[in-house]
Amino acid sequence: QVQLVESGGGLVQPGGSLGLSCTVSGDTFTIYNMGWYRQAPGKERDVVATINISGNLVEDDSVKGRFTLSRDNTRRTVFLQMNNLKPADTVVYFCYAPGLYGSQYWGKGTAVTVAH
Repeated sequence: QVQLVESGGGLVQPGGSLGLSCTVSGDTFTIYNMGWYRQAPGKERDVVATINISGNLVEDDSVKGRFTLSRDNTRRTVFLQMNNLKPADTVVYFCYAPGLYGSQYWGKGTAVTVAH
């Protein structure tokens, strides 16, 4: 079993910054890639950024230059630093890790609200 525990999120003004972290526990030897998705009410869950164990990144165009995803393999944690946040970034963010044989693991989600 694999568990993903998220932290961070909250309320921030437009142009502000927030950080999200996600730590994986359990059968961590099965996890190579990790990342973040986000989902607005009534919409599909979309990728924000993913990173593999070698540090290779895949980022959605909407966050390039504003969000930075990094990982600490020793701590089994990924960090999403979000800068210059916009109201459109107001959604729930989910940590994600694909496992072996098509398995998928998700965190419970953490809400980010960008508003005055």
